[in-house]
Amino acid sequence: MHSWKKTGSLLAATALIASFIVGGCGSSQEEAQAGKTPVKAMQVLQQDTAVGYNYPGHLQGKEEVQVHARVSGSVLEKYFDGGDYVYAGQPLYKLDSRQYETAVISAQAELSKAESNLRNAQEELGRYETLWKDRAVSEQTLTNKRADVEGYRATVAAERAAVQKAQENLDDTVVYAPMSGRVAVDDVAVGTYATAGSTNLVTIGTMDPIDIQFSVSETEYLNLLAEAMEAGVDINTDNQPLPKVKITLSNGREYPFEGNIITADRALSTNTGSLTVEATIANPNGILLPGMFVQVHLVGVKADNAILVPQRAVQQLLDEAFVLVVGEDGKSISKNVKVGEKVGSYYIIEKGLSPTDVVIVEGLTTLRAGQDIDVTMVTPEEMGFSTTESTEITDKS
Repeated sequence: MHSWKKTGSLLAATALIASFIVGGCGSSQEEAQAGKTPVKAMQVLQQDTAVGYNYPGHLQGKEEVQVHARVSGSVLEKYFDGGDYVYAGQPLYKLDSRQYETAVISAQAELSKAESNLRNAQEELGRYETLWKDRAVSEQTLTNKRADVEGYRATVAAERAAVQKAQENLDDTVVYAPMSGRVAVDDVAVGTYATAGSTNLVTIGTMDPIDIQFSVSETEYLNLLAEAMEAGVDINTDNQPLPKVKITLSNGREYPFEGNIITADRALSTNTGSLTVEATIANPNGILLPGMFVQVHLVGVKADNAILVPQRAVQQLLDEAFVLVVGEDGKSISKNVKVGEKVGSYYIIEKGLSPTDVVIVEGLTTLRAGQDIDVTMVTPEEMGFSTTESTEITDKS
């Protein structure tokens, strides 16, 4: 009986110890699970992606002409108001014409005198030719008379040219618009003395279409033409596959029309290393004005097999960018990356990631490299990520 009691006590003690051991193991597992940092992660995207390059730019008239008078004189009349739209050939100014009217009358008088002298010389030559037939005058005398006629004929031609010039000067006292367009408001006032060829009376500029000027870097220029170069297309032809242009105005509104790149400077700027590019865009309602500053967006540029990660996954430290990815051992790993253009909610990653990487997109506040993580896989749709610009703007707000 005593032996049985001793055996029972030993079994009870063994069971109690076992219960403590089991209980201790469960607690350790819970503590280990509790020590992991919960994060959300997603597979990086790899796909052909439309890239929108953005640049500051400004608008300028496609054609701008400074109007100068061809003759000098005081402005007597002005036939427009600053800011008006004028048409080619429309009168703009009337200059004082009195001296030019006098010059026309004087030139006409000199022409009449020269024509009279020519007629007299021709009549006299006719008489001498008759006398020459009868050998009543010498051949030298006849030759001299013929020379006199040619001299008077040249004088008439010169005087006729002088009349034409005087008449042109008189006509030029009315200044006409050399082209259609809108005139500036800094036109000269009535009473101003205009010096021929130097006084800028007014500036006229075309409004539709209007030009956009902006600058791109050497790398961006090469990227824009990459498709053309790979296809062996001559970029100097009109069929070059250049991207379209859209602009955003200074009030944040997107302009509804698309523009086209029309030309680029012949060389990179030695100071900035950038290339000046010009595009043209329709302006049928005259909303766009020369001098406006706009944000230029190039559309239709494609990056083949681009690796994309959400912008929120990219962290900056000094001049370096990095992302945290899920390691095979269940720990977070930091990878340095080279960040490219923004595409909606994403960045294009030019270097540092592979298509198989799983990037942590949420739970990054206190997460560091090498920590144990409890990963929940998510999709771009669940997180509201998109490659469209509108979604990116919504995320920022």
